[in-house]
Amino acid sequence: MANSHSDHDHKDGSCGSQKHDHSDHGHGHDHDHDHSHVPAVTQDNERKILVSFFLIFTFMVIEAVGGWISGSLALLADAGHMLTDAVALGLAYAAFRFGRRAADKQRTFGYMRFEVIAGLVNALTLFAIVGWIVYEAIERFQSPQPVMAGPMMAVAVAGLLVNIFVLWYLTRGDTEHVNVKGAILHVMGDLLGSVGAIVAAITIWYTGWTPIDPILSVLVSLLVLRSAWVLFKRTIHILLEGAPADASTVDVTAHLLKTVDGLENVSHVHVWMITSGRSMATLHIQPKAGVDVPAVTKRVEQELKDKFNIEHPTVAIDWQGDAACSLEDAPKTINPHAGHDH
Repeated sequence: MANSHSDHDHKDGSCGSQKHDHSDHGHGHDHDHDHSHVPAVTQDNERKILVSFFLIFTFMVIEAVGGWISGSLALLADAGHMLTDAVALGLAYAAFRFGRRAADKQRTFGYMRFEVIAGLVNALTLFAIVGWIVYEAIERFQSPQPVMAGPMMAVAVAGLLVNIFVLWYLTRGDTEHVNVKGAILHVMGDLLGSVGAIVAAITIWYTGWTPIDPILSVLVSLLVLRSAWVLFKRTIHILLEGAPADASTVDVTAHLLKTVDGLENVSHVHVWMITSGRSMATLHIQPKAGVDVPAVTKRVEQELKDKFNIEHPTVAIDWQGDAACSLEDAPKTINPHAGHDH
């Protein structure tokens, strides 16, 4: 089997036969991860985030001026939302730039998790803007202000068109990164804000009923709040090193025991995400007596990659069913030349 480096036994006196096999990675044992497929995807996301930032920031200024001139809370709220979008997109762009920095001896996974931190900031800014919209709406109910429906309608329609384009642009290609998801949620909130502003402008134009402006602002903010909560839960789950939804320890253990012949037991299973779409796992396997241990280990790794999309499985061999095994047991169950076709 083509492997960039051989399996190695850690003969440390506690469990010398414990073998940690890091296959199919193309890197040495200093864990300098070389994920060759990442830069192309990241550069595409980086370009989308940067273009979206400039579009959103430019129109945010236009919408803020339009909201101030027309006296529309819906426009001002959406402009405030777009401001947080611009900040969030700027953070996301910085996250992609930092995320491409190579791993070093202190940060063995590089700066990949910076993306998740930026995603968390995105969610928190959404919470903040929702609070601001509700506060301003209460103020408007207590002290109604005149609203100019004409300018409000013109700016709202232009904002809707800009948001539709940005949403279309962001959803081309890869959308699995936390920051791309966060940016999409922000733009969807903006799009809903523009729709609300258009409805409010039409109502005010024909009826003169200005309370519709803060009412629709609050309704839109509730939709934004739901999206923010989903993003917040996702980023917190990654920061707490939670497992992917389809790769719980129970699922991994059951699948390996069912599909891999020669396994007596699977234990000490840990699965976590470094960042969005990048899963790691460590586990102990206890092989049955007389089996081809290297072949079983390779099969376990392949199943983890194929079934659960775990890109970096670390498999330890547990000869006795516990970690305190002895070196004398290894030759009885393993052929050091089996399963290697380097």
